[in-house]
Amino acid sequence: MTLEEQVEALTKKVQEQAEIIDYLTKKLYGQKSEKVDPNQLSLLDKDEGVFIEPEQTGEENKPTQVQQKKKAKKTRKSIIGSNVPVKETVIGLTDKLCPNGHGLVSVGKKFQREEIHYRPAKLYLEKFYTKTYKCPECELIDGLAHLIQSKVPQPLIPHSLASVSLITEIIHKKFELGVPLYRQLQDWKRQGIDLSETTITNWIIKTSQIVEPLYQQIHDELLSHRYLQGDETPMEVLNEPGKLAKSKSFMWVMRSVTHEAKQGVFYSYGTSRASSFAASLYNGFTGILQCDGYSGYNILDDSVTRDGCWAHARRKFYDDANKGTKFKATLPLNLIDEMFQLERKWQHLSPRARRRRRRCYQRKILKKFWHYIDTADALPKSRLGKAITYVKNQRDELNRIVNDGAIDWSNNASERNMKSFVIGRKNWLFSTSQAGAKANAIWMTLIESAKANRINPAEYLTFLLKNIPQLPTFLKPEELEAYLPWNFKSSRLKTTNEDNQKIAA
Repeated sequence: MTLEEQVEALTKKVQEQAEIIDYLTKKLYGQKSEKVDPNQLSLLDKDEGVFIEPEQTGEENKPTQVQQKKKAKKTRKSIIGSNVPVKETVIGLTDKLCPNGHGLVSVGKKFQREEIHYRPAKLYLEKFYTKTYKCPECELIDGLAHLIQSKVPQPLIPHSLASVSLITEIIHKKFELGVPLYRQLQDWKRQGIDLSETTITNWIIKTSQIVEPLYQQIHDELLSHRYLQGDETPMEVLNEPGKLAKSKSFMWVMRSVTHEAKQGVFYSYGTSRASSFAASLYNGFTGILQCDGYSGYNILDDSVTRDGCWAHARRKFYDDANKGTKFKATLPLNLIDEMFQLERKWQHLSPRARRRRRRCYQRKILKKFWHYIDTADALPKSRLGKAITYVKNQRDELNRIVNDGAIDWSNNASERNMKSFVIGRKNWLFSTSQAGAKANAIWMTLIESAKANRINPAEYLTFLLKNIPQLPTFLKPEELEAYLPWNFKSSRLKTTNEDNQKIAA
């Protein structure tokens, strides 16, 4: 190697190392949002910047002859939901006499102000008794006391103080609010019950086993769909056979695409990120899977068609634009942003209409995008070089989306579901046992599926824990249909009507 070649190689290496340092510094201390100004999506090579703040010219403080328009009066946006009960308080006079001593007569009321009040939750202990009856007539016949006893409903957990409302609140705090169990203990003690973390953990695991058949049925339903999205993230399980406590395990998620009527989100705990687990998770699925470029999904290629995710592609070009001291959007990033801007306009259209528009408009943008990728000259180990390599490897998967309006432009929906788990993981840090990790997957599945179907997760869990324990031990799939999240509204209405009829009788 000549001296000039050595200098050139070292110069490239210095550039790559400097870029890595700038990138990691931004990741550590810079903003985490990947947003850019949506109104600045220029496709011209000469205009590669995206400026959110206006240029300072020094003329801003000069008086202007243009008459300023009067600002419209701001109205306060209502923050009160329609389900909040309203209490009216009318304040009258204690002495209903005028200054001259004459009696006063009410002629109306005038609104003054309003306040939101909070009524703290209260615990109470419920004791169950059964009544015993006897038949005097039968006793006269044979001289024996014929005693009949009423039946008590099946407990949620045998020989336990746990009720449906208590378990629902514990699960809500952990999986929706991200409050770990050890922090909940103090709050429960202040309210009057001295629980241990072991007790609460056992309650969560045992109740998850009650609803596990429903959890499996959601999985079966998703496997029958034509389109799915997938993702995975690391987690830590302390007591895993044959593994160190600090070893990585993984939480996998699959979900329906956003246009499906039956919205399902399924979490599955796996001891590894191996392709064999992906094969078992998607066993029986023969449709289109949208995911990132992880090679673990390659094992599915015989039975599954993979579509790419433009959000993953965009993220790598965003990292390249954000590598220096000043954000500088490149042409590929602007092109991808324009694609997403069009997709936002079409998100409520039917799959057929969306496919037609993609083939008409997105193909033109994609042609410019791939022309840039094919002709770009970037260092292979630079941020731009890595972004180009990624999209080149995913070219077929990314292009397939144009011809199918049913699939989303990105798998951001599954990433949002995974983010819900990650937020919780940052608080509870790890699972102690494999049973606990599986319970986490079950409860996250039910909660996120409820959210996807726009129902209140707490109401849904209350409905499940109240009714499923009263069903026979071995349930058939059709017996669980009424308890699936997309059937919850109609099932709850039917149950309420039946309860009202029993009370009336």
